[in-house]
Amino acid sequence: MSDGPEYDIDFREHPEKYEVGRGEEGVFKVEPYKGELLDRWGYADRETADEGGEAIYAKYREYRDEGDFPGMDMARKYLQMGYTRAMRYARYPGGQKYVDGEERDPEKWVDHDKREAALVYAVWWERVENDEVYQRAKSEHRERE
Repeated sequence: MSDGPEYDIDFREHPEKYEVGRGEEGVFKVEPYKGELLDRWGYADRETADEGGEAIYAKYREYRDEGDFPGMDMARKYLQMGYTRAMRYARYPGGQKYVDGEERDPEKWVDHDKREAALVYAVWWERVENDEVYQRAKSEHRERE
């Protein structure tokens, strides 16, 4: 997805305009999903990740039951982002991967709470990635792209 006017689109109304993209691309832009998922997402510690992962996965199931692939994929992206963001804070003091423009070496484990949160999100993320319904919907959607 590119930055541009396509983000003024309601992707539930126009799923054909949704592009899968890479990784977590679009999580803060693609509506109405950002509005439905962002408040459920958090990674401060294991408890927050448990609550967030469960809530986002519940939304994923709703999207799946409705045949809403953009929603399914956005839920997957929020679960992935829970893992990657928490892991960044787990391995870099203050989550700062770069200092003065230079990438610093990761540490093991700077923030154990964030590591626990990352591991929780990894389980939810994997559950979606391995869901046959998700895989089939993703393939079908990409064929139409």
